[in-house]
Amino acid sequence: MKTLDCNNTDWKQCNQINTKRLAKWTAAWVLSLAFATFGAQFIWQQSQWITLTAIGVNFLIGIGMIIANKQHLADLDELQQKIQLNAMGLSLGMGLIIGISYSTLDTTGLIQAHAEISHLVIVMSLTYLIGIIMGNRKYQ
Repeated sequence: MKTLDCNNTDWKQCNQINTKRLAKWTAAWVLSLAFATFGAQFIWQQSQWITLTAIGVNFLIGIGMIIANKQHLADLDELQQKIQLNAMGLSLGMGLIIGISYSTLDTTGLIQAHAEISHLVIVMSLTYLIGIIMGNRKYQ
């Protein structure tokens, strides 16, 4: 992955390039996850080797997405980094507290629903979004 020297490049242009790169890696990860999840059921009829390969590719694309996110964050200005860090901390904390509480409610039989990872992803995504919105409003 080619990295930019944002000190010698227009910051706005550098931010746009990093954002587009991150969007491409994120889209590739989501598509590869869908392919790994639904391909086993609808395309290759539960072949374990193909499924394992698809999950491996998804994992590697996920690593690429993390690297693109790290580069994006590193090239943001200090205020945007602070907003991102606060939103990520909020998302991690809420995800941990709500996720463990929800899982405990499931394992103790206090709720009929099963605690699924997708529920945690939704909670963390919404919390992150709210954290970004609140951070941007705070510093406007």
